[in-house]
Amino acid sequence: MTSEPSASRNRLVLVVYTAAIFVSALLLFSVQPLFTKMVLPRLGGSPAVWSVAMVFFQSLLLGGYAYAHLLMKLNSRVVPIVVHLVLLVIALLTLPLSIKSGWGEPPTSGYAIWLLGLFVVSIGLPFFALAANNPLLQAWFVRTGHPNGPDPYFLYASSNIGSFLALLSYPVLLEPMFTLRTQNLIWTGGYGLLIVLIAGCGVLLLRSPANAAALNMPADDINATAPSWPQRAFWIFLAAVPSGLLIAVTAHISTDVAAAPLLWVLPLSLYLLTWVLVFQSRPLLPHKWMLLAQPLAIAGVVVLLAVGGEQNLLLTLGGHQLCFFIIAMACHGELARTRPAAKYLTGFYVALSFGGMIGGLFAGLIAPFTFSWVAEYPILLALAALCRPPGGAERLPRWSAWYWPFLAVLAVALIAPSYSAGDIFKWLDDRRVWMIGAVGVLSALLALALNANRWKIFATVVVALVVLRAYPSDDGRVETVRSFFGVHKIVVTPNGQYHVLMHGTTIHGAEKFRNNDGTPVTGRPEPISYYHKDGGIGQAITAIRERKGAPLKVAVIGLGSGTLTCASVPGEDWRFFEIDQSMVDTARDPKYFTYIQNCEPNLKPVIGDARLTFAKEPDGVYDLIIVDAYSSDAIPIHLATEEAMAIYKEKLAPQGAVVMHVSNRHLELSSVVVGIADANDMKSWVYSEDSGRDNEYIFSTSVVVSAREEADVGKLASSDVWTETEADEKQRVWTDDYSNVLGAVYRRLRDGEQ
Repeated sequence: MTSEPSASRNRLVLVVYTAAIFVSALLLFSVQPLFTKMVLPRLGGSPAVWSVAMVFFQSLLLGGYAYAHLLMKLNSRVVPIVVHLVLLVIALLTLPLSIKSGWGEPPTSGYAIWLLGLFVVSIGLPFFALAANNPLLQAWFVRTGHPNGPDPYFLYASSNIGSFLALLSYPVLLEPMFTLRTQNLIWTGGYGLLIVLIAGCGVLLLRSPANAAALNMPADDINATAPSWPQRAFWIFLAAVPSGLLIAVTAHISTDVAAAPLLWVLPLSLYLLTWVLVFQSRPLLPHKWMLLAQPLAIAGVVVLLAVGGEQNLLLTLGGHQLCFFIIAMACHGELARTRPAAKYLTGFYVALSFGGMIGGLFAGLIAPFTFSWVAEYPILLALAALCRPPGGAERLPRWSAWYWPFLAVLAVALIAPSYSAGDIFKWLDDRRVWMIGAVGVLSALLALALNANRWKIFATVVVALVVLRAYPSDDGRVETVRSFFGVHKIVVTPNGQYHVLMHGTTIHGAEKFRNNDGTPVTGRPEPISYYHKDGGIGQAITAIRERKGAPLKVAVIGLGSGTLTCASVPGEDWRFFEIDQSMVDTARDPKYFTYIQNCEPNLKPVIGDARLTFAKEPDGVYDLIIVDAYSSDAIPIHLATEEAMAIYKEKLAPQGAVVMHVSNRHLELSSVVVGIADANDMKSWVYSEDSGRDNEYIFSTSVVVSAREEADVGKLASSDVWTETEADEKQRVWTDDYSNVLGAVYRRLRDGEQ
C-alpha cells in the first residue's frame, strides 16, 4: 500500500489506538489498589505498604518505558509488534493475579525489600507488559501516518483519563460492589481484551505505508535536534518532585484514616488528572494560571502543617490534596510545555518515568530509613519552588538585592529563640501558626508581586519549614520513632506530668509521671487514656474476671505504650502480639513509659502480624481476647473481618469473649464488628461513652464485646451503658475478600462521633 491513508482508515486508526491505550491505562492503574489490597494483610495494614507498592509500580513503569524505547529503535516494524504480543500472551498465562507460593509470611525485618520481591514475582510480568503500552502505542501511532501523528501527546491524555477513571471507580464502585476474587477475574478478562486491541493496532501499522510517518510530519519536527542533557535532567527533576509528593501526601493523609484504597487513590487520581489536563491541545487550566497559583499552594501546605492535628477530615483531605494538585499541575505543565518533537517521544517518556522512580524511591524507601520524622513532605515542598521556570527580570531590583541579607536576619530572629525557653520563645510559640504562615505567605508574595527568582522562593520556603520544625504544634517536648509501620511521637507535656504516645494526630497511649502538685507518681502505674478501669475496656476486663472467678488467660493484639500490662492481676497469664518491634522498644524504655517495667518486666511479645501469629496459638484457651491494634485512626482492615473473628472464636475458652476497641474519628466500625461477630454466631454488646476527663488523659472509648452466649460477658449484659446490638441486615459483612471503607466514612459523617 503506497497511497495516503483514507479518512475512514484514519478514523479507524484513531478509534483502535485510543481504545487500546485507554484500556491499557484502565488495567494498569486498577491493578495497583487491587493487588496492594491483597497484600495488605501480610503487613498489618500499614500505610507504608502503599508507599512501597508505588515505588515498585514507578520502577517497573521505567522498565516498561525503557523497553518500549529500545524496541522502537529497531528498523523493523514487524519485530516490535511480534515481540510485544508474545510478551503480553506469556503474561496472560500467569493470570489471575495471586500471591506466589513461598511469599505467604513476611520476615521479622526488611519488610520493604521483601515486599518489593513479592510484587516482582507475583505481578511483575503482566505489569511490565502493561507499562510499555503507552509509549509503544504512541510511537506506532506516529508511524501509521495519521494526520495527528506529528503531535501524539493527546493520546497520553487519553491514557491518563483511563487511569483516572480506574482509580476513581475502585473505591466508589469496584471495592463496595465486588469481592477481590471477582475483581481479579474482571481484570483478567480485560487483559485478554487488551491483547486483541493491541493486535489490531499492530495490523493497522503493518498495513500503513512504510514512509507513512513522514507524510504529515512538519519540516521542523523532521529536522529537530535531540534534547540536550541539561534539558533531560530538568525533565527528570520536574517529574521527580510531584511523584515524591504523591507518596508523601498519601502517607500524610492515610496515617490518620485508614490504609485503604479509598485514600490511596484520591491523591493518585489527582496526580493522573494533571497529566490529562496539561497534555490537552487547549488546556482547561492554562499553565500560566497554575504557575501563578503554585506559590500560593506551597504557602497553603505550610499553613496546613502549622495548624497540625487540630483539623477535621475534610480539611485534611481537601486542603492538602488541592495544594498538591496545583503544585503537580505547575510541574507537569512545564513538562508539557517543553516536550520534544514526536521522534524523541519514547526518550521523553523514559525521562519522565525515571524522574517518577527517583521521587518514589526518595519518599517511599530512602526517607523512612533516613529520617525519624516525616521529613520528605516539607523537603519536596521546598523543592517544588525550584520547579518554576527561570523568571524574567525581577520587579523593584534595587530592593530585591537586599532580600538575601533580610532573609538571613529573619531566619536567625525566628529560629534562635527556639533554643531557649525564654519569654521571646514563649511569645513566638503562642503565635506559631501566624508566624509560620506569614513566612510561607512571604514566599508567595515574592513570586507574585516581585517576580523573584526561584532560589529566593525556595530559600524562603525552607525558612518557613525550619521554623515549623523548631516550633512544633505539640504541647511539650517531642521525640519521634520511625519504622516501616509509621512515625510514633512521644510527647512529654509541660512539667513532665504526662508522657503521651501519638501516631499521626491520634493519642495512642499515655502515662502519668507527676501528680498535680509536681511530686513523682510512685507505685504501680494506673492505666489511663483508653484503658482506664472505668472505661469500656476496663469494664470488660473486670466483668470477665468476675464472671470467671479465677485468674484470666488473656491475649492482647497491639502493645502500644504497654498500658494493658498493668490491667492484669497476680496469677494471670497475659500474652501480647505486636507487629512493630520499634513499638516494643519504645514501650520497654523507662524514659518513655514504665508500664512494662513495673507490671510485666519479663514480657516477651510475639512479633509479627497478628492474623498470622495468633492463628498459630492453641484453640480454646483464652478467656479474653483484646483487639487493640489500630495505630492512629488507620485501621488494619484484615483484623476486622469475618475470617478474623472466626480465628478469635477458635482461640476462645468455652465462655470466653472478644473485646474490640473501635474508637475512630473518621470511620464507624462498631457495626462492622457486630456484623462479623453475627456471621460467626456470636452476640455483641456496644459501649460508647464520653469520659469527660480528657484533661486527665482519660478518653471516651467505643468498644464492642462479642461472645457466644449472654452469660459469657457477665454483668455487661445487664449494664445500662452496654447495649446488645443486632447486625444490620442491609450492611454487607466485611470479609478478607470484601470491605467498604467508604461506607464506614459515610456512616461516621452521617451519625457523627458517638
